[in-house]
Amino acid sequence: MDKKDNQQSVLAGKRLLVVGAGGFIGGFICTEGIRRGMQVTAGVRQSTSRRYLTDTALDFLVLDYDDPAAMEHAVSESPRWDYIIYNLGATKAATFPEFNLINYEYLRRFVEALKKTDHVPERFLYMSSLSALGPGDEKGYTPLDSSTVPNPNTRYGLSKVKAEQYLEYQSGMPYIIFRPTGVYGPHEKDYLMMVKSIDSHFDFGVGFKPQMLTFIYVDDLVTAMFDALVSGKVGKKYIISEERSYTQKEFRQIVADELGAKWVIPVRLPLWMTWVASYVAEKIGHLRARPSTLNRDKFKIMKQRNWNADVSDAQRDFGFKTRFSLRDGIRETVHAYRENGSK
Repeated sequence: MDKKDNQQSVLAGKRLLVVGAGGFIGGFICTEGIRRGMQVTAGVRQSTSRRYLTDTALDFLVLDYDDPAAMEHAVSESPRWDYIIYNLGATKAATFPEFNLINYEYLRRFVEALKKTDHVPERFLYMSSLSALGPGDEKGYTPLDSSTVPNPNTRYGLSKVKAEQYLEYQSGMPYIIFRPTGVYGPHEKDYLMMVKSIDSHFDFGVGFKPQMLTFIYVDDLVTAMFDALVSGKVGKKYIISEERSYTQKEFRQIVADELGAKWVIPVRLPLWMTWVASYVAEKIGHLRARPSTLNRDKFKIMKQRNWNADVSDAQRDFGFKTRFSLRDGIRETVHAYRENGSK
């Protein structure tokens, strides 16, 4: 039996709770857990869409993060889980207090509920983000790695670091932290906007200095989660990314090829113009009381030039290796895009 088969057999029959199961990545986590023979519970809000949670093998746990007592009661009514993957989080919010509430405070409340009800799992995998590390080296383009000191320059990244530090210093959880780079695949919305733009023959980029981009296809990310539950080291943070980086031109060409687009016009926007557009869009979002896709946080992420990532820790500890190159993943993403009527 090889290492991968052994990892799968260890998980078979184990109980898994996926917190934030209704999101883009959550549905894939639940599906993979069931495929591996686990008893999977999807942790969702009462209002969460269950569009991608249709497998009859799934159990559901309704969690009210705004009511700690109700959440504690819901947890106490369930058998203890062997593993928990905490995938809940906000990538868009109008203010830092909103990011802080969803990305930090909800985590703290949930962890406290686990401890009070004696539901601490064998391993608790927390989904953070590469944005927690900040822009890194934008002169020599040194890859971000496990030795990189977090210096987030976005409200989103700051809230993720705060959650990481809570797990590390206060939670008492047997935690593993994932810091994935940009995650794409079927059902994801931000990269879908880029695919749609290229399908319309335009590719919009920001700034004129060379930018190195990294990606991780959702299936590869989810596979890494389950491998880490078995062989990852408790108390460790792992960067998760495809092993190589790409230029904007390479990304554009791959998407155009898979779309069958014969021509695409690259449009480079100056940083100052993008900042103005981001500022205006964010203010409009405030007036409408909902976060805008384009905002000053997003501007800083688009402005970042160096997304190179060193994944050697994950390779060494639990045999991390991507199956999908960017071209392979974009092919699957475009296929789903076409299957859904280009919507």
